Amino acid sequence: MSSERQRITRLAPLPEVYARIDAVVQPVTAKKVLPWQAVGDVLAKDVTAAAALPPRAIALRDGWAVAADRVSDAGPYAPVILDPAPPWVECGDPLPEGADAVLAPDAVPAAHDVAEALASAEPGENVLPAGIDAAPEAPLLRAGARLRPTDLAVLRAAGIDRVWTRVPATWIVAAHPDAVESRDFVGELICDLVQREGARVAWGRLPPERDLERLLTEDRCDAIIVIGGTGMGRGDATVATLARIGRVEIHGMGIRPGESAALGAIDSRPVLALPGRLDAALAAWLMIGRRLCARLTGLTSPEPTMRVTLTRKIASTIGLAEMVPLGECEGGVAPLAAGYFPLQALGRAAGWLFVPPESEGFAQGAEIDMRLLP
Repeated sequence: MSSERQRITRLAPLPEVYARIDAVVQPVTAKKVLPWQAVGDVLAKDVTAAAALPPRAIALRDGWAVAADRVSDAGPYAPVILDPAPPWVECGDPLPEGADAVLAPDAVPAAHDVAEALASAEPGENVLPAGIDAAPEAPLLRAGARLRPTDLAVLRAAGIDRVWTRVPATWIVAAHPDAVESRDFVGELICDLVQREGARVAWGRLPPERDLERLLTEDRCDAIIVIGGTGMGRGDATVATLARIGRVEIHGMGIRPGESAALGAIDSRPVLALPGRLDAALAAWLMIGRRLCARLTGLTSPEPTMRVTLTRKIASTIGLAEMVPLGECEGGVAPLAAGYFPLQALGRAAGWLFVPPESEGFAQGAEIDMRLLP
């Protein structure tokens, strides 16, 4: 290895980083799988029912199936004789021909074998219309959305037993010197976060008998994430190694923390290099890594946020995108740290604020969109 240290000569603005991610990273090939195997994964195609559901109008309660126009004037003091007597239906039964409403059980008492309606009904009352649950022309689930546990019940009810998803195989390499299994909390965190984005993870550490170059040439993956070795220290060689065996698109990003993160590729596989420090790795993942993973999976659904009030101002440097951890307090939320996040700040954080690079910050009392910590 050369004695010359790797250098960061500029911090690429966030829009430039995003543009390079969009150019370098492409969605992985979609596969058809069983829905229960795909919870948390991103749908690659719209999910639609093969036919209208329900195929016929059905009763939403137990009662008497009637034509609404036959009982429009019925009431307790003006009963309407029904001849023939209306059929009884259970909740979930299809309505018989000519019926478009369901009366309550006590609305049609029997007296001397004559059925009388003591209540009126509107067309469609207590009735589920045909096709309201699902129709071939209206997708149940959209491509680009993450499959939720609730969606499994929807798919089962609609009789759908396969879905198309994109699940990138991601090779995570711990290159920092402290990557000992018993204490590598940064590597474990990133593995968990990558899996939450709908990827499948393989994990590798850098034992003495193997060098980083050999680990990075593993070809059984769609993307590679390296943790550590992105700075300008004597032992930092991740970016230099990537440049030797692949290409470096960006080294140094306009984000804080996480400035030393890098983006590159080996053949067609994107490589994201994250700093080895906990707060920097987390921030770089949330602001950069999730974007990369969304490109691999085709995720389009927005990140959930919570509208909150800022009780103390946040000052920011124009040109840098920042992650600011937020803690709950009386009247809203307050910033807990900036630049470096102590463990106690991360432990107390209810969420975080993304400060865009064009912003000078937020004033006290501002209404902001807090993102939840994973």
